[in-house]
Amino acid sequence: MNSPVLRAALVALLALVSHCALAQDFVYEPKNPAFGGGNTFNYSWLLSSAQSQNAIADPAAATSNPFQQDPIKQFEQNLNQQILGQLAQKLVGNQFGSAGQGLQAGNYNVGSYQINVVPSSGGFSIQITDTNTGNQTTVTVPYF
Repeated sequence: MNSPVLRAALVALLALVSHCALAQDFVYEPKNPAFGGGNTFNYSWLLSSAQSQNAIADPAAATSNPFQQDPIKQFEQNLNQQILGQLAQKLVGNQFGSAGQGLQAGNYNVGSYQINVVPSSGGFSIQITDTNTGNQTTVTVPYF
C-alpha cells in the first residue's frame, strides 16, 4: 500500500479537492427589526421572549385601575391626605401670621405617620417618621 503511484494519486486528489473549496465573505444581517434592517417577522418572537424573561412587575399597572384598589384602603389614604393637608395649613398660617390657625408644638399621629413639631429660635422643626418603614425626614420652616 506504500506504492509511489498511490501516494501521487492521493496528493493529486487532495490538491484537486483543496482547489475546489471556496470561501465567502461574512455578511452581517441584523435580527431585531428595531435596530435597522432586521427581519420584521422576528419582532413578535423577540418581544415575547423579552416579556417572558421580565420578572419585574410594573407597580403602576396594579394601581392604574381605581376599581382594583380596596375602597377601605382608598378611604384611609384620602383621610390621611386631608389630615396632613390641615396640618400643613395650620403650619403655614402660623408662620405667615394668620390669627388663630397656628400649629401647636407636640406629637401628632396620622395614619402610619408620626409627626413631631418642635419650635426653635429660627422657626419650626418638623420631624416626620413613617412607622411602617422607619423612614424619617425633617423639615425646618423659618419665621418670616
